[in-house]
Amino acid sequence: MSPPTPRAPASLPPASERIAVVVNGNAKSVNDEVIDTLDRILDAGDLFVSRRIEEGRHIARTIVERGYGTVLTGGGDGTFTVMVSDVVHEAQRQGKRPPRFGLLRLGTGNSLAWVVGASQAKRGGLAADIERLRADAGSRPMRLVEAEGFLSPFCGFGIDAVVLRDYNAVKKALSRGPLRRIAPGAVSYAIAATTRSIPSFLFRPVPHVRVINEGSDAYRIGERGSIVGAPIRKGEVIYEGRARLASCSTIPYYGFGLRAFPYADERPDRMSLRLSTIGSLQFLANFRSIWRGDYDDLEVVFDYLVDDVTMILDPETEFQIGGDPQGKRREVRMRLSPEPIRLVDFYAPPRG
Repeated sequence: MSPPTPRAPASLPPASERIAVVVNGNAKSVNDEVIDTLDRILDAGDLFVSRRIEEGRHIARTIVERGYGTVLTGGGDGTFTVMVSDVVHEAQRQGKRPPRFGLLRLGTGNSLAWVVGASQAKRGGLAADIERLRADAGSRPMRLVEAEGFLSPFCGFGIDAVVLRDYNAVKKALSRGPLRRIAPGAVSYAIAATTRSIPSFLFRPVPHVRVINEGSDAYRIGERGSIVGAPIRKGEVIYEGRARLASCSTIPYYGFGLRAFPYADERPDRMSLRLSTIGSLQFLANFRSIWRGDYDDLEVVFDYLVDDVTMILDPETEFQIGGDPQGKRREVRMRLSPEPIRLVDFYAPPRG
């Protein structure tokens, strides 16, 4: 019996109606079974597996040249950040409109999944989400934080970046032993935070942070989202002092549902800037309200709505973009991206 004849390219729908899926082959949930499942669900040639960051630009070029209407990423917030940045920059280079973007819940950090309603992959959510996309999933515009050439949902300095650095070190150590199956996951996060990150913050000096407004008027947010004080004009100092956390975001969540930026949705023309001096004991005592985004002690948490800032830190401090550690930085400019992306949102009204 002769092998089946491959499907001719002419039988495929136009690329603008097709979904390209880019998965991080190193992500926790991306194994051979997941890749085989996606390969069966998708049209021929629409699955891209990236195992090195350098492959991203080549994949982005292919996606833009083919003219896909939708691109899904699988592998966490870092994978989303890298892929969206590469595709948007390539679309600009080619003078084309970027596709709409979405994500599959396949990584360790999935803050965007809480925003757009992506399903758990291990519960059969892959097929369900892709079918929902093909049927009627809506989308909405979303602006991102632009920093060092990347477009990401969030980025910043401090304890979050240190935990990510320590997590990668613990994950690498565990992956060489009998616990390699659980290395890329919450267990490594817990080990990293409790044995490395939090103890180190008890003894290390808290960096001095200076935040300068480079854009439109900035506003301090007080209790229950109220505006506190006068607008902060361009060129003025928004904040100066010690801080354990200094981050910007356009979405409310970090991974695992932590509502770290409760005011990120307040205005579409601003991003959320949060700084904090909270100590370890105070953090633990108020953990539940901090997790829910209800904690608003104005003496230790400083929230602002901004669109363009420069952060200067002394000494240089660990920095992360979209959940991926970038090493230490002394100065970084962060601004709200001029153009929004179109984000697939299962909470949005269906397409008409």
